Amino acid sequence: MPAKVTVPALARRVLSEARKNGYTIATAESCTGGMVAAALTSIAGSSDVFDRGFVTYSNAAKSTMIGVPAKLIESVGAVSAEVAAAMAEGALRASGAGLTVALTGVAGPGGGTDAKPVGLVHMAAAAKDGRVMRAEHRYDPALGRAGIRRAAMIDALEMLLDLAASGTHFA
Repeated sequence: MPAKVTVPALARRVLSEARKNGYTIATAESCTGGMVAAALTSIAGSSDVFDRGFVTYSNAAKSTMIGVPAKLIESVGAVSAEVAAAMAEGALRASGAGLTVALTGVAGPGGGTDAKPVGLVHMAAAAKDGRVMRAEHRYDPALGRAGIRRAAMIDALEMLLDLAASGTHFA
């Protein structure tokens, strides 16, 4: 994101593109704990576009709230591309929204492993027309927990913007 673009400006662009193309939005967040939903709902008038946010911090919440199969989490781990995609698709089903974005990662300062270090965040965005986008980010652990979470939130908003802007018009 260019330094001149603020989080509120980015959130406004996401809402504008979603509104223009007839989408509602839901989020499914683990490591960001609702930061993407908060960025979107901080914009006045977001209620006609933003449907709901799921904070699925625990593995059990991922399964019970948005239907991520427990066996998937057990086999690949909660911090994985597969679980991020299942979160995004599950949020679509659970909400009825037209677009979703999901994040799962290791924000630190602890909890990282060699395979899944601090700063690793997987995200996915899904649309009701079947499109799914995935991304893996490896943020510098020196950013600290707050910096990693903020960077992930910004990247998730940008992914959501890309999906909203490239979609089919539903209105």
